[in-house]
Amino acid sequence: MNDPWHTLRRFTQARIAQGIVGCSLPTSALLDFQLSHAAARDAVNHPWDVDSFLGGINTLGLEALCLSTQTKSREQYLQRPDKGRCLDELSRQVLYSRNKEQIDVVLIMTNGLSSVAMDSHGLLLLEAITVAYKSSSLRLGPVCVVPNGRVALADEIGALLNARLSVIIVGERPGLSAADSLGVYMTYAPRIGNTDAGRNCISNIRHPDGLSYRAAAIKLDYLSHQSLQHKHSGIVLKDDMPQHLLD
Repeated sequence: MNDPWHTLRRFTQARIAQGIVGCSLPTSALLDFQLSHAAARDAVNHPWDVDSFLGGINTLGLEALCLSTQTKSREQYLQRPDKGRCLDELSRQVLYSRNKEQIDVVLIMTNGLSSVAMDSHGLLLLEAITVAYKSSSLRLGPVCVVPNGRVALADEIGALLNARLSVIIVGERPGLSAADSLGVYMTYAPRIGNTDAGRNCISNIRHPDGLSYRAAAIKLDYLSHQSLQHKHSGIVLKDDMPQHLLD
């Protein structure tokens, strides 16, 4: 007799209909689980080739700033999340010294908890986002590239650059079905002390298995305009984007 759960496996990467052998999983399901677990660990510990990434940004014709957080190593980044939320003093001085003419959006790129995600999708997503923003005439600041950053880092960078919106693109925490997913977090009026309730998130960006770069860029562009118009972001900013904008 056919188990209908096996048919449903075509529509999800979740671990359903794994089968059973006695009181345990089949060998194939166990090996698949172990492989996914190893991929998640590798994604966290994989070093990010920042120089190569900066070269890719220059190829796109964008200005890039390489900044640093207060973390001294990848190990410390994992053990001390607070240090990944703050720039080091040299990076603060770099931003202090820049012209403070207001910009609409500052884009921040960090490997977060998955360097694999940033290496696989970061430049392609960045290109899609900048194309969407430029078509709607939003003023962009430099692209800030910051290894070992956390989401709240966008508050400090956005405030120092006098940006109306801060947008941070970050490698998401790897799971057992996705180790290469990017997330985008948008905050209106960035300043130190903001909470996650004031942010909007677009997650699971990883073509072709998750959200496409184009769909994520269109969604972000729409939310950005809504945020600037209504002067807020987060839980009070509802995503009511018409579906036809993606078609």
